[in-house]
Amino acid sequence: MNDICPRCGLNKEICVCEEIAKEEQQVRVTLIKRKFGKLITVIEGIDEKDVNTKDLAKKLKAKFACGGTAKDNKIELQGNHINKVKKELIELGFNPDSIRTK
Repeated sequence: MNDICPRCGLNKEICVCEEIAKEEQQVRVTLIKRKFGKLITVIEGIDEKDVNTKDLAKKLKAKFACGGTAKDNKIELQGNHINKVKKELIELGFNPDSIRTK
């Protein structure tokens, strides 16, 4: 039985909804200092309805060999990964003009 995407009506195997949504996102990458001087890289602005944030967090954590979490429409990575996150998000299909770093 073929699964059909409810948004575009295409077969899920050829559905391009997530790729289109990635290009439209306004992503902000910031660095936050937490308790005991620990640095956290926070990625905000990714809509959970359009992009699977848990899967994206899993890919980023594996790529940077760090811990982290995806909650409240944010992805938190342990450590300072601002420059690397921007490059990786571009490789994953996000629009480079819509990624802001602070």
